[in-house]
Amino acid sequence: MSKTILVTGASSGFGLLIANKLHKSGYKVIGTSRNPEKYASKLPFKMIALDLDSEQSINTFPERIFKEIGQLDILINNAGFLVSGIAEETPIELGRQQLETNFWGTIKVTNAVLPYFRKQKFGQIITVGSIIGLVSFPNAAYYAASKHALEGYFKSLRYELNEFNISVSMIEPAAFKTNILDNSSTTLNKIEDYNSLRGKIEKFTNDLVEQAEDPEMVAEKVLKVVQTDKPKFRNIVGKGTSVLINLQHFAYGILEKNVLKQLNNA
Repeated sequence: MSKTILVTGASSGFGLLIANKLHKSGYKVIGTSRNPEKYASKLPFKMIALDLDSEQSINTFPERIFKEIGQLDILINNAGFLVSGIAEETPIELGRQQLETNFWGTIKVTNAVLPYFRKQKFGQIITVGSIIGLVSFPNAAYYAASKHALEGYFKSLRYELNEFNISVSMIEPAAFKTNILDNSSTTLNKIEDYNSLRGKIEKFTNDLVEQAEDPEMVAEKVLKVVQTDKPKFRNIVGKGTSVLINLQHFAYGILEKNVLKQLNNA
């Protein structure tokens, strides 16, 4: 029987590529968007409404899904947006909205699905993070904070769900050619002291975009994780991943094995 997969934020960017890749690979895919009616006729998979900033939308979406399907096998957390700008110039309210959507919205969706996963004694949670969630870059402090927060949260959740046969993984993309910059919220409160740095950041960002790879690689990585019986927690994809990141990944792998061993022997 083909697995049923829910992909949040499936109307564009990584989410659309991931949903299409999984659909073409034979999985039953349900995508989410704030305005699914705009995309329903254009996409080969079903779309439902889900707004990560709305408590009501999050609280009611599991009931809406399970009216149409008997079982959900995999949740892919992908929905989110980018706040770009120098940290001091970014209004706190905009930074708070970044965390509210990217972090809290993702956690609320996960919590809404977990009772069903625990009841059926299996499931898979895959969250699309970012290389910025491991090593921060300038001009994206709140975005980096949201991705760091997801990394820490799901590390803990991975341990807690182990006994229920629910796997937890992160996808950590480097720089890829997507529309995230086009859809970003940019700060307007310019501080003169940062003018020189701003020019350097613009060059740095342009170089990243110029060197960015085909985002189809991210969809391929997600498919590989979906098809793996016991996927590892962190799955880095794309060039530009430094030796530091690889060492961090190696060290975490050792730590995770030790923690799981102690939990199983407790």
